[in-house]
Amino acid sequence: MVSQRSRSKESGQAAVEAALTLPLTVFLVLGTLQLFMMLQGRIMAEYAAFQAVRAGSRNHGDCVPMMHAALAGLLPNVVSYMGGGGGQPGQKLAQAWSQRIGSPDNPDPKYQSGIDGNHTGPIFWMARERPLTGDVSGQEDAAFDDPRDLSGDPNNGGLRLEVRLVYWYALKIPFADWVISRMILAYFGLQDYNYANPLMLAERNAGWTAAGSPPTLDSLIRNELVSRVMSGEYVFPIHATYGMRMMTPAKSVHFSTQNCPGTPNGL
Repeated sequence: MVSQRSRSKESGQAAVEAALTLPLTVFLVLGTLQLFMMLQGRIMAEYAAFQAVRAGSRNHGDCVPMMHAALAGLLPNVVSYMGGGGGQPGQKLAQAWSQRIGSPDNPDPKYQSGIDGNHTGPIFWMARERPLTGDVSGQEDAAFDDPRDLSGDPNNGGLRLEVRLVYWYALKIPFADWVISRMILAYFGLQDYNYANPLMLAERNAGWTAAGSPPTLDSLIRNELVSRVMSGEYVFPIHATYGMRMMTPAKSVHFSTQNCPGTPNGL
């Protein structure tokens, strides 16, 4: 017959084991959900890049319709605008969009303060890879549809508009966002984490060290990522690219700077 003391010891041992393994179990569940949501964010970023290039190719490479098209493509992944209140879906989408876009002259998309959490920076960066500022001569490029190669690719003729979109995807799952952000910083060689391990409470030094040969990351993206994470804005930069031939001539007035508003040149 098992004594009362033995049962008490077994109960205490089970409690200790549960306390040690529960954080990891919770993180595995929440982390899996977060990773699948990031995959959805990747798909939405690719769609937004396509919409931006399509809008730009039809509007002389103008950043305003490009930024508007990209934000409209990303918006369902940024905010759940369909819940609560009356109105048609189109009206709700328009309201959510207008709250997060800048003026028509400076369409830098922002998170809506007080509704989108602690996110204060742009939702995305949009860098125009082609055409370059110096490639658009005169008021507009009259040879934009020349069948000879103008893109640098011998397999393509005509002027191409190519965009690289960096979507600052906001991690949405509590606890997982903080842990994944610290892991990302260590993975890219940006910061060590030598405090208590949130996945194993008994481990006082997690030992998450910056990788010896970290993956290459653009310095502008690296600095922005560190700045946001350290201010409690848990984001991950998702990259998407797209390109197509220009359907309208590129105008020099739209290429006074290489990248669209809110995006640092040199990206």
